[in-house]
Amino acid sequence: MIRKFIAGILTAAMVMGLTACGQSADASGQTSASAGGKTIRVAIWDNNQLKGLQQIADKWGQENGYKVEFDVLGWDSYWTMLEAGVSGGEMPDVFWMHSANALKFENSGVLLPLNDYIEKDDAIDMDNYFEGITDLYTKDGVYYAIPKDHDTIAVVYNKKIFDKYGVDYPDDNWTWEDFADAAMTISQKGADDGIYGTYCNVGNDQDTWYNIVYSYGGKVISDDKKSSGYDDPKTIEAMKFVANKIIPACPPQDAMASTGGDTMFFSGLIGMLCQGSWVVNNFYTADNASDYAWAMLPYADVNDDGKCEKEERCSIYNGLGWSIYAQTKNPDAAWSLISALGSKEGQTEQSELGITMSSYKGLSDSFINAYKGMDISAFVKIEDEETLVFKPYSKSAGIWEPDVEDILVSAWTNPGTMEEVLAKCAETMNTTIAEE
Repeated sequence: MIRKFIAGILTAAMVMGLTACGQSADASGQTSASAGGKTIRVAIWDNNQLKGLQQIADKWGQENGYKVEFDVLGWDSYWTMLEAGVSGGEMPDVFWMHSANALKFENSGVLLPLNDYIEKDDAIDMDNYFEGITDLYTKDGVYYAIPKDHDTIAVVYNKKIFDKYGVDYPDDNWTWEDFADAAMTISQKGADDGIYGTYCNVGNDQDTWYNIVYSYGGKVISDDKKSSGYDDPKTIEAMKFVANKIIPACPPQDAMASTGGDTMFFSGLIGMLCQGSWVVNNFYTADNASDYAWAMLPYADVNDDGKCEKEERCSIYNGLGWSIYAQTKNPDAAWSLISALGSKEGQTEQSELGITMSSYKGLSDSFINAYKGMDISAFVKIEDEETLVFKPYSKSAGIWEPDVEDILVSAWTNPGTMEEVLAKCAETMNTTIAEE
């Protein structure tokens, strides 16, 4: 019953349509709940979260006499919409903000400054949220978003594949070398079956190779966000490890370019992969969910002492924010909605429904408990015991991040060129940052 309940709250990743009691969905992904004549429009990009967020928003709407309509846009269309908003295009009242583009829109006239509302609202205390997320959406002392969620990374593996090829399951003592060795064993033993040990493409930065870079002591961007870290010796060391040990245990790059890791995993073609807490429900509701299990990310035994130092096991984390359009006709109602979503009560409900891990500190266990029968405690254990690193970003992250991915394709195709390719990544990234 619990599994069916969670499935009813969230839609699987591959399902793009939604029909639910009391709601309607059109081809654009817009839904609305039956309510009064006043409307607040909300834009998001993740259809997985739609139904759960609609449930929370409808409760607010019933209490305040508003109908809340959600528009689900594709990632590119979403940011095109916000760019249009800079020049006065049509905008929703409330929308998500993300690290890839947050700094670009702060002080742009699109985002409503929230300080006055925060000061008068007892439900919102910015000290209650993860610091990295709060800092992301704050510029020169002005708050431009209320933190919505946070995420961590863990390893998901297919027990049947591990059993078939006689490979031990991942555990907390695994190093990245252990991960790579197990992946290669599966790839070698599973060659005739078309099975690969793991999956790591150029776009799997936050969920895979960023974690390796930071566990090795490297960096993607300098602390002051003014220069690239791709020419840092420790970053180069980490990425050479990816080239020499991880990529050879993956499907060919052209295969990964056309088919995502989750799709291959669900098809029984991948032994394990690193994945974020925001997609747990896809694995929980999968047909073969009983075959899947989760483990903490491995660590990099940098000092070669055979034990994990806290800084040697890193998980990248990120967090969305709820923002308000500066020119909305309903600023007070829009604030009331995001206050409800960002309050302890709203954040608790978000976790309990299994939508995402909350940005409000201390609520992660309620997210873990939402998935009865599947142990996903690895997502919380790493934030309690190891090191969280906020996802690297700068004002132009939305430009240099995809540029770096494009450049890295050649290293994925020819791993021996990794150091040379990283030099190009650093050069391109530095040029972009200099133009911010």
